[in-house]
Amino acid sequence: MFTGIITGMGRIAAAHDLGSSSLHGKRLDIEAPAGYLDDVGLGDSIALNGACMTVTSLDAAASRFTIDISAESLAKTAGLGEAGTTVNLEKAVRPQDRLGGHIVSGHVDGIGRVSRFESQGESWNLRILAPAALGRFMAYKGSVTVNGVSLTVNTVEDHAEGCEIGINLIPHTVEHTTLGLLKAGSQVNLEIDTVARYVERMLQAGTAVSGTSSKAP
Repeated sequence: MFTGIITGMGRIAAAHDLGSSSLHGKRLDIEAPAGYLDDVGLGDSIALNGACMTVTSLDAAASRFTIDISAESLAKTAGLGEAGTTVNLEKAVRPQDRLGGHIVSGHVDGIGRVSRFESQGESWNLRILAPAALGRFMAYKGSVTVNGVSLTVNTVEDHAEGCEIGINLIPHTVEHTTLGLLKAGSQVNLEIDTVARYVERMLQAGTAVSGTSSKAP
């Protein structure tokens, strides 16, 4: 479990194929900021660009760790397969930590595309075209996770090709996360709000129950 508050930026130092076919994933060597891994152990969870991964080896002194990412995860996420890529890092939340963002599971629900990213006053206006299937989970002033960053949705516009959401980024977010590297056309990992996920399920279940017959046989 995570909060969407990025605690560091890392870099994929190397990407090693775990096999020769498209069914195989990759082993990624990640460089983290100095001291970032001091309280991390084998098997711990760290989110990379919003995708929850397991630490399979680490060298805390060198601030490096490895993760194995499956072919399924590579196909369903953006920006996690190439060496040299800068990634947002967040360690799993502890019970005593502040919930500064919102409840984030680290499970990517879809890949969005940046349609606009431009300065607006002292801040930045980020607009993302999300897959149409995620549109029903986007709400004005609701929460969304973009590449692991907890953000507030300011505008929602439904289009034939998908749902475009507008987000305001303050300078701190632009400077201390990889969102500052985005440009029009960039792909981003999206995770919908956990509460919205359960509300959708309850509505579906309610529809199914109301459609059944209550007559005795």
